[in-house]
Amino acid sequence: MADLVILLLIGRLIGSQLGMKRWGLPEALLAGALGLTVAPSGPLPLLPPEVIKLWSQLPLPLLTLVFATLLLSKPLPRLGGLWRPLSGQVLLSLTMAFGQYLVGGLLVLLVLQPLLGMSPMLALLIEVAYEGGHGSAAAMGPTYERLGLEGAQALGLAMATLGLLASTVVGGLIVVLARGRRWLTYGDALPLQEALELVVEETPPLEAIPTDAPLEEGTVEVPAFWQQGADGAVNLGLAGAAVVLGWLLLHGLQRGADKSGGVFALVIDALPVFPLALVGSLLVRLVLETSGQTRWVSTPFQSQTATVSADLLITAATACLELGLLMADWLPLSLLALVGLLWNLTVLLLLAPRILPPDWFERGILEFGQATGVAASGLLLLRMADPDDRSEAVTAFSIKQLLLQPLLAGGVITVVAPLVVDGWGLQAWTGLCLALVSLWIGLGIWLRRAFG
Repeated sequence: MADLVILLLIGRLIGSQLGMKRWGLPEALLAGALGLTVAPSGPLPLLPPEVIKLWSQLPLPLLTLVFATLLLSKPLPRLGGLWRPLSGQVLLSLTMAFGQYLVGGLLVLLVLQPLLGMSPMLALLIEVAYEGGHGSAAAMGPTYERLGLEGAQALGLAMATLGLLASTVVGGLIVVLARGRRWLTYGDALPLQEALELVVEETPPLEAIPTDAPLEEGTVEVPAFWQQGADGAVNLGLAGAAVVLGWLLLHGLQRGADKSGGVFALVIDALPVFPLALVGSLLVRLVLETSGQTRWVSTPFQSQTATVSADLLITAATACLELGLLMADWLPLSLLALVGLLWNLTVLLLLAPRILPPDWFERGILEFGQATGVAASGLLLLRMADPDDRSEAVTAFSIKQLLLQPLLAGGVITVVAPLVVDGWGLQAWTGLCLALVSLWIGLGIWLRRAFG
């Protein structure tokens, strides 16, 4: 594990010199590429095979820790009065996600299976890589491989990388187009370089006791670094409690599934712990808010824990890529990446104006960035389109993420999808996604016309 941390530190150092963060690209990708170079199959095979084998087992526990921190430091939303502005955001996000399943299924059924004999599981890679990103692709890869898609993890990680690049480059061009077409609600967009400078912000330091704070009689002053260590221990304990709660929930579901059997048992048997760690995070936050003890939560610490875990995950997963497999499957990979990007653009340009409130472009470009790359990509594009932060896009997006994160982008639906395809067949799954996408679109357009 120490060698992985050192590799990440080297990648961050070089990436900071190259300005990777300014383009919305994780420095961990560079660290992973360095690891791939010194892997046993790389041009400089310095690492023993045992190290790569260990690294290949890290994505799932690291993603579980990321999910455990997601809701700990965020106040739980009060949904009263928000249903209308939030409903359009939720419906657009559902349309984008299930549409990725739909176009992937159509591409595999009509082209990749008949002509290339590809596995039906390939149809699921767009959602897991674009919506879920590197973490979900790494965690779900073994499940896809067990169900017949050879090298699923490597393919998913490659697609997630393509999505990151496309979200920034193509999204930036769309913002320029929006400025020319007068789609922006609040005036001119920022040039890309200025938007990049505004988005890149360092995580603030952990809270410490102010040095000039008066001490009560009988108390002893605690050095700041000791206080930070105590805060860290408490916050790691809170994240650990979320993981334990998720494991207990999964264990309870597994016991119930053993008794009931059937499809439910198949789903629960394949369900990993990380979606339920998010539920555990929600429960811990609920207890803290109910008891008035939220002061124990350090937002910067939870953010740094999630960031470091995600960076280690991306580094380890990228270093374990099988380059020969990617070269062999470059054609289906490219086609999937292209149709996924075209679908996201279609939702942004044709459906967002008809579903979202009047500031549709600002809300839509944020969704496009997140659903193609990562949330940071969406925030970068939003900063270009709305440099003064006058739209309601971030608020609606944040609450929508809380509602849909347990389902999509590595959540329950992402986990259930391969089991449905394996049990019902890709045709049935694609038909179901077509029906759901039609429902989301119809409902979104009706709400916009009925309530504005």
